[in-house]
Amino acid sequence: MTDIRTVGVVGGGLIGLSWASLFAAKGCRVIIVDPDPRTEDRLHAFLPEALSNLESLGIAGRASISSPIVTDQLSMLSAVQFVQENGPERLEAKRAIMADIEANIAPDVVIASSTSSLRASDMQEGALHPSRILVAHPMNPPHLIPMVELVAGRSTSADALDTAEQFYDQMQRVTIRVKSEVAGHLANRLTSALYREAVHLVAEGIAEVEDVDKAIAYGPGMRWALMGPHLTYHLGGGAAGYRGYLDHLGPTQEARWKSLGNPALTAATKAALVEGLERSLEGQDEATLIARRDAALVDLLKMKKLYDL
Repeated sequence: MTDIRTVGVVGGGLIGLSWASLFAAKGCRVIIVDPDPRTEDRLHAFLPEALSNLESLGIAGRASISSPIVTDQLSMLSAVQFVQENGPERLEAKRAIMADIEANIAPDVVIASSTSSLRASDMQEGALHPSRILVAHPMNPPHLIPMVELVAGRSTSADALDTAEQFYDQMQRVTIRVKSEVAGHLANRLTSALYREAVHLVAEGIAEVEDVDKAIAYGPGMRWALMGPHLTYHLGGGAAGYRGYLDHLGPTQEARWKSLGNPALTAATKAALVEGLERSLEGQDEATLIARRDAALVDLLKMKKLYDL
């Protein structure tokens, strides 16, 4: 793969602007396509702090950055070498967007979808060149959280996967190849499993929203920021390692699995969740929370790099 220097970002919402900031920080010429006339204003509001955080991480070099171009014309994508698609999370919308993109780009340009749950195989149906369509799912905000899940569809070529992986490596991302398609891919299935129990605990009156969040943020979440569950339990197994943990404490895990909840997002449950969150946020400003989160992510990434974690 030759160096990709011109990138199309289709969809200028929160994820699209975050991607565009990263690509621009790495010296790419970025073209954002979005029909919303407010997109350019949102970009100008988002970009300075995003680039400042990336510069702090050593990812951005100010001399190489040019502000992304914002347009509502897909024809502006004619010269791009890679497309990051960030449209609505609806299959018919994705297929329509793929068709519009394909009508305006070269046949060999990879289209990577940021979809959080849809399958590449389903998005490939009706495509002119389905072999170049794949899932490249980030976590929000993708300019700071480095993981990108790559998932091939039935028709995705090995070359398209390789190109995507090399491009995200160029962007200093941590890529994961998910071996087979499943709704929600890998990361969102893991977070959904935890969130289901977080909702159950509130719905059953076992804990308040604020205490559920504290339990994760000041408990297992601190370890998960450093390593995944398998390695965590290996280190918790003492001299016998993971095998020792599974043999000794595996039965207690199985017992808890059987007692986990299966809540429904009823009107009452949603009201309890929202009210609980609002109580926990009293006196706090959302913009400040986002800025503090992003600054903390920068510090965490620096620490992980320092300790090779």
